[in-house]
Amino acid sequence: MKNDLFVQELIDSYGNWVSTEEGKQSGIARMTDNLYPYDSIFSPIRVNKLTLKNRLMMAPMGNIDMCEETGRPNDKMQQYFFARAKGGTALLATGLIPISHGIDNSIAEKGNLSYFPRIDRSRTVLVGWRDLAQGVHSYGSRIVIQLTPGLGRVGNPQCLVNQHKFPGSASFNPNFYIPEVPCLRFSDGSLKKIIKNGGQAAADAKVCGLDGVYLHGHEGYLLDQVTNPAFNRRKLGRYADWQRFGIDLIEEIRRRVGPDYPIMYRIDLSLALEETYGEDMKKAKSLKKFTDGRSSADTIAYMKNLVKAGVDMFDVDLGCYDNWWLPHPSAGMPAGCFLKVAKLVKDDFEKNNVLSNAGLKVPIVAVGKLGYPDLAEKALRDGMCDMIMLGRPLLADPEWPNKAYAGDVSAIRPCIGCQEGCINEFVDGGHPQCAVNARTGFEDTIPEIPSIPENIKNIAVIGAGPAGMNFALTASARGHKIDLYEAGDKVGGKMIAGSVPAGKYDFDNYRVYMEVQINKAIENKQINFINKAADVQTLKEKKYDTIVTAIGTKGMNLRIPGIEQMKCVQATDLLVKPELLGDAKDIVIIGGGVVGCETGYWLSYEKNCNVTIVEMIPYFMDGACTANRGHLIHYMKRNGVRLINMAKVESFSQGAVNIKKNVHKNVPDPYNTWQPILPKNIPNPLAPKVGQEYEDEAIKADMVVFAMGGRADDSLYFELLKQHCAPEIYNIGDSFAGGRVLEANRAAYRLAIKL
Repeated sequence: MKNDLFVQELIDSYGNWVSTEEGKQSGIARMTDNLYPYDSIFSPIRVNKLTLKNRLMMAPMGNIDMCEETGRPNDKMQQYFFARAKGGTALLATGLIPISHGIDNSIAEKGNLSYFPRIDRSRTVLVGWRDLAQGVHSYGSRIVIQLTPGLGRVGNPQCLVNQHKFPGSASFNPNFYIPEVPCLRFSDGSLKKIIKNGGQAAADAKVCGLDGVYLHGHEGYLLDQVTNPAFNRRKLGRYADWQRFGIDLIEEIRRRVGPDYPIMYRIDLSLALEETYGEDMKKAKSLKKFTDGRSSADTIAYMKNLVKAGVDMFDVDLGCYDNWWLPHPSAGMPAGCFLKVAKLVKDDFEKNNVLSNAGLKVPIVAVGKLGYPDLAEKALRDGMCDMIMLGRPLLADPEWPNKAYAGDVSAIRPCIGCQEGCINEFVDGGHPQCAVNARTGFEDTIPEIPSIPENIKNIAVIGAGPAGMNFALTASARGHKIDLYEAGDKVGGKMIAGSVPAGKYDFDNYRVYMEVQINKAIENKQINFINKAADVQTLKEKKYDTIVTAIGTKGMNLRIPGIEQMKCVQATDLLVKPELLGDAKDIVIIGGGVVGCETGYWLSYEKNCNVTIVEMIPYFMDGACTANRGHLIHYMKRNGVRLINMAKVESFSQGAVNIKKNVHKNVPDPYNTWQPILPKNIPNPLAPKVGQEYEDEAIKADMVVFAMGGRADDSLYFELLKQHCAPEIYNIGDSFAGGRVLEANRAAYRLAIKL
């Protein structure tokens, strides 16, 4: 094993930055406008013969299920990109478009259908790309197509069941999702065919009017597998040289498109596996083969050879699927987390006068939590990078560039870093969406400007959490008269508690944004804010046309013997009132979902407590996105937080929590962050069966924190129905089904534009 000191320092900082005031000051970014006007962001840049109007690029985010099953981009995909072009982003990038159909078995569905857009099938597919390019150009933006040689070991292993064919890889590697499934070694002949396909796809893209091609060479996908010695352990043949495949691919594309067509390459500076897992690399079957990955110096040397072959521009990040929170920076990662990576490469290129074949400097695009105008501007002014890549921030607000250019930063809707809509949705079979922007992914069906209602209604909204606030803002903007009731001290609902940990600064940015929008609407007389609880009698007397309840959930307490002997508190109450912690140091959290783990992380890193989290089911944070889950669990382990799964609290005694835990050998390792939790509809026939073997344990505790979620509080809704309090009565958000911001906002917006 080898260790890259530069990478190691970054990896270490991604967990403990919240522990010090200095770390918080450098890692937390706010939606401020201190550096306005943003002259660096909104200056042109040239890439080969292409001039971009500003320094903003939309990151490639998988356009899964945004196509017909033949692979032709559909209207959903086109309108999704048109919205970002209209919003002012200079350069857009599609999600990954495979060029290895018929070779990489993991990318096809039954019947040789596709959930990926394609550019290789027929002229009827090409027409979708022509329409996409023309539409983007109409707004003065450019668009490149991201080509991927395939998924390899990170592809869907269901091909083994559906097609009776194994997935492939650079060498004999375990599949990421089900490591018991082997990925067979692609032959040199198969890899050469992929290269030929890449040249054809690039030529087709150019003819279709797309503005460049973008190679998908990071994150442990097939191009990264073949060009990284961690995955490519071939001893014979042309591609035993781990640089050769990438160079051959670029040379073939350059041959087919000519000297003037931009070629971009996405690469990870390092997989960062050794730096992430250390000695655990030797213990985990899924990881033990993946030592000896590229170092920073190896990658930079390879990048220089790629430039010689024809690459015009790079973006650079860290990590792969096995440490997913790196290439998909989680909510708890610091802002601008990869700026030092971009700076390292940029400085080396400038020092060595690396020029493209067009005789230009090679721009380095910075990635990773840069959706804060002041931070993005400062990065450019300080020479950290040449362009800024925005992914999720453009899903949250397609108008980010236009608003930043106008100095209207407070109106930019912030990304909350949840990855509920942008990733979890398509993992579970949907298409990309956004938790805070209900139109994302529905631009083809939901109009940009909602219609004016035929009848203006008097509407009561009960609860000023995410659902209630979003409904009130949208409905009032259409002209409805809104009374917004809130029993708490201020608006925000559960967002108030959820914004307390330093690592939840994105969520706090969104809370502040929503509060600002509500206050503006109150000042403009669009919303009448009533700071008290709503009761049935009052609502009935006011004769509202419509009542919308959005009052959230009720907390759950366990009826546990001996509870009177233990100091107990709800996690949400503790977050809002940290003084309830007192001098308690040994904390047991009951419930290992998102709230329990975020609270445990906060108590461990920011309050210096000894934390144990007890969970009944096999997996912690089951249902949360892989990135946020992995980041929290990995760094809780580093800080000594004890995670006990498949355990039940039996009783409390003086200074102790008494549990019964399953200690069978097949109980899942609670700290395993190098494998994902499979979707519930995907069985794993190779998973070992967990037996029943229990032990009792008493855990020392000064305080118990309940974090078992809550149940939907729909009592008011049903009472309003019973009393016939209004002609229309609706229940949305957590009071309909305790859930996530995604469902709350989606329901609120859709209801508000239809009434």
